Amino acid sequence: MTDQSHDRLLIIDFGSQVTQLIARRLRELNVYCEIHPYQNVTMDFVREMAPKAIILSGGPDSVTRDGSPRAPHEIFDLGVPILGICYGQQTMMTQLGGKVVSGHGTAEFGRAYVTPSAKLDLLDGWFDHGVEQVWMSHGDHVSEIAPGFEVYGTSPNAPFAITADVDRHFYAVQFHPEVHHTPKGPKLYENFVRLAGFSGDWTMDAYRDEAIRQIREQVGDKKVICGLSGGVDSSVAAVLIHEAIGDQLTCVFVDHGLLRKGEAEEVVTMFRDHYNMRLIHADEQDLFLDALDGQSDPETKRKIIGGLFIDVFQKHADQINGAEFLAQGTLYPDVIESVSFSGGPSVTIKSHHNVGGLPEKMGLKLVEPLRELFKDEVRALGRELGLPQSFIGRHPFPGPGLAIRCPGEITREKLDILREADAVYIDQIRKHDLYDEIWQAFVAILPVRTVGVMGDGRTYDYACALRAVTSVDGMTADYYPFSHDFLGETATRIINEVKGINRVTYDVTSKPPGTIEWE
Repeated sequence: MTDQSHDRLLIIDFGSQVTQLIARRLRELNVYCEIHPYQNVTMDFVREMAPKAIILSGGPDSVTRDGSPRAPHEIFDLGVPILGICYGQQTMMTQLGGKVVSGHGTAEFGRAYVTPSAKLDLLDGWFDHGVEQVWMSHGDHVSEIAPGFEVYGTSPNAPFAITADVDRHFYAVQFHPEVHHTPKGPKLYENFVRLAGFSGDWTMDAYRDEAIRQIREQVGDKKVICGLSGGVDSSVAAVLIHEAIGDQLTCVFVDHGLLRKGEAEEVVTMFRDHYNMRLIHADEQDLFLDALDGQSDPETKRKIIGGLFIDVFQKHADQINGAEFLAQGTLYPDVIESVSFSGGPSVTIKSHHNVGGLPEKMGLKLVEPLRELFKDEVRALGRELGLPQSFIGRHPFPGPGLAIRCPGEITREKLDILREADAVYIDQIRKHDLYDEIWQAFVAILPVRTVGVMGDGRTYDYACALRAVTSVDGMTADYYPFSHDFLGETATRIINEVKGINRVTYDVTSKPPGTIEWE
């Protein structure tokens, strides 16, 4: 989507698990960048992209192995600044005439401390106290730097932790500045893009105008349908496309009976009334809940919901004459994860179609206006478009909805109890001003009944588990450290206000080993 008017930075990916973090750090600096696997980076591709700078990522391979990944050698003749990170440093040194060794004493994992050897513009703001903490993760290290390079920092197991050829604007570090365990890593990236001459022209204001122009060019006078869930991604995509083409867009909101309390009314009111969008409210609760009645296997639940969703969406989409495009809220991490390093350092994690199978089945072309954005950029775009904070800041909500927060058999009774308990829990979190500190919070109703005493009577009702986690991207997560006073107050409210629950627990499992959702 992005036109050539933006300053561009190319990240050549050698399979590091944290390459996405490099891109996030750069986007935070208003620098447009793209991640591409090393196998796909030909010199024709590089010349067409015309990057203003290049970063070589880390990776799990060893440059000492025959056939290990390399960057195209011609990039070193382009005259653009290049930064090599971990494996990226090692392949840079190897390709430019240095040496890398493996074996005892070459590895370094976890926190390490780098001592400066000389002053370097890349490190402005570093070494105020003599050393800097960094995060190392390498089994090999550089034993001889390439001609033209000098040493600017060392660590106990990396004698060439920071090297540079200042004349050619080549920089190389053995550590990972993109992770938060390297506290001044963001400053290093800031210095690099400044030295490379980036203007910081990647803003959501500019992206909005550009996206609208390109949506209009792609769609013309044809019609677009959009599956609207009420989540951040689909909401921002819908508002952006509506701003571009108006009534050519029709949204289909499938209410499967597995939403949170008041959610369907909130979504329909906002988009139909506030934005005056064409919106089909497909109330199909009975269809979904009848099919799920008595089902307990998580995968069976997902397959039932996914299959019915496609059937319902297609039924209503067929009523829209002349629709040629399907809008999806695909994000840049989805695009990256769908790229496979065949036989290489990384594998396809998952393929992404927000409305799985529909484009092929319906013969529609895709409109994906968010496919170059990270989640935090989508939220920024949402603010630019004027969406209310209540939508922009919403916690993630799974496609199968409350079905996977109801382990065991699904019944209407349990869903009603769960909705009420979840509403009390979220209300508590908001009252204590904790909502924006938490990545995701919800209640799971457990498939067990427990004995309790309420007043002078015996109860035999459901137990529930509260879940709240902190995370950056959902790939890893820690439980949120609520105070005991908060948990006690919340448990009391749920038991007093929600008929059907007499016991409340708090889930303190991190991810890994657990998952955020219960199923």
